[in-house]
This record gives sequence, C-alpha cells and structure tokens, in this order.
Amino acid sequence: MMRWLIGLLVAALLGLQWSLWFGEGSWRYVQELREAKRLQQIENEQLRSRNRALEAEVEDLRSGSEAVEERARRDLGMIREDEVFFLPVDPAPGTQPLADDRRED
Repeated sequence: MMRWLIGLLVAALLGLQWSLWFGEGSWRYVQELREAKRLQQIENEQLRSRNRALEAEVEDLRSGSEAVEERARRDLGMIREDEVFFLPVDPAPGTQPLADDRRED
C-alpha cells in the first residue's frame, strides 16, 4: 500500500514538474516572451526616434518658408532665377578628365 502511495506522489510530482518545464507557462516560454518583449522595446524606441525627427521636420515646414525652400532645392532640384546651378559629375571609371592639369617639367 505504501508503494502505491509513493508511486502516486512521485507521478503527481512529475506531472507538476512537466507543466513547469514544458507546459504553456513553462520557464522556456517565459524566456521567449521576455526576449520578444526586449526586441519589441528596441523597435519601439527606434520608431519613436524616427517619429520625433518627422515631427520636427513637419514643424519646420509649417513654421516658415526656409524649410520648404530647402526641401524643394534638395528633393526637386529647384533654383532661383538669379542663380547658376553647377552639377559636379564624377568621371566614369577608366576615363581621362577633359582638362589634364598635370605638367611634365
């Protein structure tokens, strides 16, 4: 009779340990949730930083024409009537520049 009782208690203990180590609320599951939470917090902070930068840019665009002008110049290549626009172009690899300033003495 005592062996049955001990066997029953051991089986109950193993059943409880099984759910602790391998069940839905197990240690491994909790660790996976903590890692997912950590990664989500990192992503959220990156998105918050991007949102702050976008909010600052929107505020600049709303507050004055300088930011709008800068954006038009940068993104659309717009220039004023009294300006001259120079676009420096890097030569293609393997080609010689048009003006060779090297002098051999």
